[in-house]
Amino acid sequence: MREEFGLPLDMPPFQGKIHPDYRDSRFLEAIFDCQGLLSQPTCEILLDSRNRVGKVELSISETRTRTVVIKEFRTQGVDKLKSAFHPSKALKAWRGASALYIRGFNTPCPVVFLEKRKGRFIEQSFFLSEMIENVEEIRFLFPRLEPDKLKELLSALADYLSRIQSEGILHRDLSDGNILVKNDGEEYEYYLIDTNRIREKRKVGDLSQIKSLVRLGIPRDFQKYFLEQHFKTDKLPTFIWFWYRFNKVRFTWIIELKKKLHLKQIAQKLKIQ
Repeated sequence: MREEFGLPLDMPPFQGKIHPDYRDSRFLEAIFDCQGLLSQPTCEILLDSRNRVGKVELSISETRTRTVVIKEFRTQGVDKLKSAFHPSKALKAWRGASALYIRGFNTPCPVVFLEKRKGRFIEQSFFLSEMIENVEEIRFLFPRLEPDKLKELLSALADYLSRIQSEGILHRDLSDGNILVKNDGEEYEYYLIDTNRIREKRKVGDLSQIKSLVRLGIPRDFQKYFLEQHFKTDKLPTFIWFWYRFNKVRFTWIIELKKKLHLKQIAQKLKIQ
């Protein structure tokens, strides 16, 4: 059963949930217009494509401020139709972040999610989380680290992901850009983002675990080492290695095909994505 986190939030025309520490009138007034916040000069836009992401400093009490990240999910096309029958991406992001947060796994602390529906269809939805400072996407570390340091990084990452999956948490877009890394000089800390792609299951089987790992851009010479660390074995079973390589090649081929056919641009123009 999914553990509930946060308090119900009713700010017509928006509904949602909020972290108990953020129920300050100043903060609530500010987030009532998240679109307006994203357009203010004080907001730094981090991403503006399919979705829009920005960070801004907001008051959470008379004496305290906090930098939060606002993610606006632009719902259109097929996603708009699906929203009549499925939870909004903002709610999915809240549930995914909550699943990690409740179990003590690192993720930017979920602050609030808001959704506005017209009839059954989503009109607007937002997910806000705390800003994590001094982190970088793991993609930048893979080509930069020396072999010994890279093995250290991969060993810690494998342990982190293995523990998450053992709790029945599956991230369905476990790409290099969705893992943030903080290094204090002694050990690595990992933070999962894009939590709307997280699903909770009773058990995440070995094959599902492997399939979720193929999106990571781990250098070819270190892939077997990473899997051995993930499954805590000195000798990786042949089928596990085959299943990983099969899905890795398949995933790479699909990405290259999409690029050649410009499928992403076509989908955006047709507003089916």
